[in-house]
Amino acid sequence: MTNIINYLTSNLENKWYLAYFLTIAVCYILYFITKNVVMKSISHFFKKTSTNFDDILLEYGVFKRISYLIPLIFLYTVKDFFTFHIFLDRVLIVLINIILILAINSIINALNDIYSKTQFAKRLNIKSYIQVIKLTINILGAIILIALTTGKSPIYFISGIGALTAVLMLIFKDTILSLVSSIQISSNNLFKIGDWIEAPQFGADGDVIDIALHSVKIQNWDKTITTIPTHQLINSSFKNWKGMSESGGRRIKRSIKIDMSSIKFCNNEMIQKFKKFSLIKQYLNDKIAEIDLYNEKHKIDKSELINGRSLTNVGTFRAYIINYLKNHKNIHKEMTFLVRQLPPKPDGLPIEIYVFSNDINWVNYESIQADIFDHLLSIVQEFELRVFQHPSGNDFKKIIN
Repeated sequence: MTNIINYLTSNLENKWYLAYFLTIAVCYILYFITKNVVMKSISHFFKKTSTNFDDILLEYGVFKRISYLIPLIFLYTVKDFFTFHIFLDRVLIVLINIILILAINSIINALNDIYSKTQFAKRLNIKSYIQVIKLTINILGAIILIALTTGKSPIYFISGIGALTAVLMLIFKDTILSLVSSIQISSNNLFKIGDWIEAPQFGADGDVIDIALHSVKIQNWDKTITTIPTHQLINSSFKNWKGMSESGGRRIKRSIKIDMSSIKFCNNEMIQKFKKFSLIKQYLNDKIAEIDLYNEKHKIDKSELINGRSLTNVGTFRAYIINYLKNHKNIHKEMTFLVRQLPPKPDGLPIEIYVFSNDINWVNYESIQADIFDHLLSIVQEFELRVFQHPSGNDFKKIIN
């Protein structure tokens, strides 16, 4: 083919257009064969293999971009037969380098996709590093292309970058900050894809779905997507719920506020009534025996309840809550279990429940928590206690009437 083109260009001066036409036709034929024969054969072969690596390379168009090189390489070998071969030489080199850069980017994307499907990706996300590598390759590729176009050495342009350091720092400020932040995320394992994080200052509360160089994407519980610049997220505070997810328990921390005017000592009638509650029957027997022993030892006159030690309705209610939760099938028994009395406040005496459910599913967790407080709020009056609440319109209406 080269001999034919040489013959046409050297001996048939009036038929130079035939040589150009023939060259273009050969380039098209090579491209057609590569795309419709070679590429389809490669694709058909790779689909039959057991590995996914080659399928991903096909998906990202690595071989498709490489196929463009075949006609360009052929054209480059015969460029000297054209009168404008100097110009053609630079154009072809630029095109070949652009295709190589695109092919390398496709290979990097394919490798990142392969890595993201491995178990290591759950512990270390490398997407931000991949983006830095691609950015570096593209910058170096651009310098090489400019050097090839102008005919100067790439070192000439690289050396000039030093004089533009301040400008480049300003241009790539966010990129540099994001790169440092990405390194912090990976090295300190702050969060990874799939973690539930909460960043109220950005209006974000949900699962991390993407960690890129410049941004972190969070899918909120209402399915909206919040995009936060990586360096801004790292520079602010956020809550990662990963520990809760891995522990197998979800915290229940809520209080019942008791009207302090309803708190009193338990008389015999109240004690006999409470003994009918199976959850605290044994507790009452043990506690009464302990109190009677103390009072007898110290010769306490129990004609008045205020003397010595006595049971209170709020203390008995707290004991009931403890036994109720200990017998609850959805309470995690191996994690923090606490029912405590907080300092009195203007809106009552808080009896706080601080326990963990053994189901971390949000819907189930809310149901478990609601069931517990439904029961406790319903039974609190059985202990002759009242739950404190601010007066409503109906309360004022009763006063007026």
